[in-house]
Amino acid sequence: MKRKIDKIIVHCSATRPSHDIDVKEVDKWHKKRGWSGIGYHFFIKRDGQIEIGRPLEIQGAHTSGHNKNSIGVCYAGGVDSKMCPEDNRTSEQIASFLLLLRFLKNTFPKAIIHGHRDFSTKACPS
Repeated sequence: MKRKIDKIIVHCSATRPSHDIDVKEVDKWHKKRGWSGIGYHFFIKRDGQIEIGRPLEIQGAHTSGHNKNSIGVCYAGGVDSKMCPEDNRTSEQIASFLLLLRFLKNTFPKAIIHGHRDFSTKACPS
């Protein structure tokens, strides 16, 4: 791979726990914003299923100013019924997150794992 990866950036979709979305829905949202497609490289559904977004070889569109050398990982959820930040990951999502992050760290050992909030004023990834 030609991209030098030095960051893995974790996001939430800022959706309620009852809103079980997938990579296809996020892809539609991002296309409505005028992007070429989903901005994340990986998406984790409520049931823990890891879905592929953008290919790793292609720069993401998930963290302004940090996409060139990063991988974007997003999970479904992140807000409560009143749209306030809340870590509402399921046990399946947590297990998948750990599995995926271990894989990515083994593949890109120099990459540092960050939350989106490290680069913005958002609470993401809750």
